[in-house]
Amino acid sequence: MRFGGLVAVNELDLSIEPGQLYGLIGPNGAGKTTVFNVITGVYRPTSGKISFKGEPIVGERSGKITRRGIARTFQNIRLFGEMTVLENVKVASHCRQTADLASAVFRTPAHHSEEARVDLQSRELLKIFHLEEFADEKAKNLPYGSQRRLEIARAMATLPRLLLLDEPAAGMNPHEARQLMDLIRWVRDHFGMGILLVE
Repeated sequence: MRFGGLVAVNELDLSIEPGQLYGLIGPNGAGKTTVFNVITGVYRPTSGKISFKGEPIVGERSGKITRRGIARTFQNIRLFGEMTVLENVKVASHCRQTADLASAVFRTPAHHSEEARVDLQSRELLKIFHLEEFADEKAKNLPYGSQRRLEIARAMATLPRLLLLDEPAAGMNPHEARQLMDLIRWVRDHFGMGILLVE
């Protein structure tokens, strides 16, 4: 990946298997976040190829890549601060909804059924990430470590097969970081997904 004369990522060959946890390490400015941006369609690579489940994904929009099963978090937390914790997770689930616009407008049984499923799934994720007691709290009011967990829960709401975590423990104390890593390993084992993290 080049930005003018600057080579940000060069000759990266990476294969991520389901059920495995991988770390991408390097100093600041080494191109780790750029790798995530290329995989998720934020940047189009200047050369090379990227495949997911045997299908090329270069040039696809981020939303389509998410629907294919790749989710990510960001180095800087990007939550909807004015929305509740539950709403933050539910909004991510919408990429998986099958009810169409007409169903939503006319509030059909299919729409209500899907909304109930999303609510149940979102509350289950809040339990997994130890956030259920904050479901009705605005996301901006959560402590920093809880905001980090919420960002991962929101990524999980897209039902990924590959989860990209960009410095998930940044700003956490050692105890919080250990707890988060235990949770990430549990997510990997329970859901059988591949996880790539930058730390």
